[in-house]
Amino acid sequence: MTLRVDLNADMGESFGAWTMGDDAALLDVVTSANIACGFHAGEPDVMAATMALAAEKGVGIGAHPGFRDLAGFGRYRMHLPPASLANDIRYQLGAAQGVARAVGGEVRHLKLHGALANMCSEDAELARACYDAALSVAPDLTIMVIAGTAQQQAAQALGCNWVGEIFADRAYNDDATLVDRRQPGAVIHDPDEAAARVLRMVREGAIVAASGKRIPARIDTVCLHGDTPAAVGIARAVRAHLEAAGVTVARFPG
Repeated sequence: MTLRVDLNADMGESFGAWTMGDDAALLDVVTSANIACGFHAGEPDVMAATMALAAEKGVGIGAHPGFRDLAGFGRYRMHLPPASLANDIRYQLGAAQGVARAVGGEVRHLKLHGALANMCSEDAELARACYDAALSVAPDLTIMVIAGTAQQQAAQALGCNWVGEIFADRAYNDDATLVDRRQPGAVIHDPDEAAARVLRMVREGAIVAASGKRIPARIDTVCLHGDTPAAVGIARAVRAHLEAAGVTVARFPG
């Protein structure tokens, strides 16, 4: 059986005159784009431009909601009342849907950002609250989850459409959560290293933790972070390695 995987990147994270990442170059390589919704990064003009280019290139559009934390880029942990957090998710998804439709696209999936995503990878109840809020707006939405974590448990419990994600440029703990960015080696910057580990994980159907532990996982999509300096190089190397090994790189169905 031919292996098939989606390649996604977080983008649309520029703000006004401040540019973050090279979205145009990434959109020539990836098959899905997780586009910031204005809370942790991004703003309406950036959302519109990024979504229009994604639609033009046939790249799947996803909403990428996070905490209301522009200064911290959504990477500070916050504890909000559940109803408020649910409304923050609905607000961001609604904005993404409106902008996408206006530029000829459609939001296919949702992926949580930063600290919110990390907290939900540890807490299935929190993840379920976020996903339930999103599905109350768009019941057919595909939820992109960090494979093997509480995010996946929550999506499975809801019975919704979901895809399992691994990371090209992040190191893993033994429980399939991501190594804290403050720790040495948490972020992988070398394109060839990132590409080799992705190919190994896709072939094995397992996450490879920093310790060497193998964690069986459903791998539908591979992520890289658009804000890292090596993002475009990593994207190109990952895609090249996968395709050279006979893996089909294409956006996930749905």
